Amino acid sequence: MAGFTDQNTINLTRSQLWTRNLKTLLLDDLNAMKFVRILSDFPDGFVINIPSLGEAETADFNENMAVRYSSMDTGNFQFSFDQYKYSANAISEKFKRDSYYSQDVIAAFVPRQHRAIMEGVETRIFSVANSGQTVSNLNTINGASHRWVASGTTPVMSFQDFAKARYALVKANVPLNNLCCVVDPSVAYTLETNTNVTNLLSPQRNWGDITTQGIASGFKFRFNIFGFDIYESNYLPQGITETINSVTVTTSGVANFFFSATPGDTQPWVGAFRQMPTVYSDFNKDLQQSEYLTITEYGFKLYRPENLVTVLTSTAAVPA
Repeated sequence: MAGFTDQNTINLTRSQLWTRNLKTLLLDDLNAMKFVRILSDFPDGFVINIPSLGEAETADFNENMAVRYSSMDTGNFQFSFDQYKYSANAISEKFKRDSYYSQDVIAAFVPRQHRAIMEGVETRIFSVANSGQTVSNLNTINGASHRWVASGTTPVMSFQDFAKARYALVKANVPLNNLCCVVDPSVAYTLETNTNVTNLLSPQRNWGDITTQGIASGFKFRFNIFGFDIYESNYLPQGITETINSVTVTTSGVANFFFSATPGDTQPWVGAFRQMPTVYSDFNKDLQQSEYLTITEYGFKLYRPENLVTVLTSTAAVPA
């Protein structure tokens, strides 16, 4: 007589088992907020005005001639809140009673909502940098271009672009402390596969680390190029088609940014939160569900166009 086997006692074998753990999405680093000067003098209203003061000038003095007094140029920078965002989730009472995972789902609401909002903040900061410049234009300041298509074929980023970005910032009198650039991961790929990259890595130990561990750690390059600390980001403006100075990038174009992140008045972006991300929760008796809401109001704007260089590259540089 046969004993217990998989064939004759199938009802005693569970066909599906469920783990206590939940699979969650992998999340990348968010870096943009560290490059923004946050404004805090917003007692009320929607728009803040920041006056700007120009330079004094000199003139030749002639004996027995009156001195001519001139006024310094002035301007006005306006900033306003233009983003009112929320993230909301609900869970029914029946699901809470029936689901083994209900408490895990509820515990994920607030951190996931905050993450969704901060991803929107990251995207917005880089978006206003791109829109703050004139498209299909060199955006020349003090004789130096501040927007161009990358010099490499395809086009891809080359070391010449790093040198040119530094030159543009020097011509614009930007402090050369805390030089940073934020690039698309496709740029990291083109630099990793560049045959001349070893010339920038000294001592030899650094090159050994790069070849065994990759060019970046935690979305930050292990070395800098011409003084620029390099960060990777998945939130840069994508899908750009643009021709600058007779050089074209196609619909696979992405904007990469170079700037000085020196804290204070020279930072390229300004921003403010009218309402910091705030969490609300309530029970809806009519729908018999618990509701969780995170809401925020904020704005960001390019403040120092002279402290921003944009280099357009093509993500098509990475083979399929």
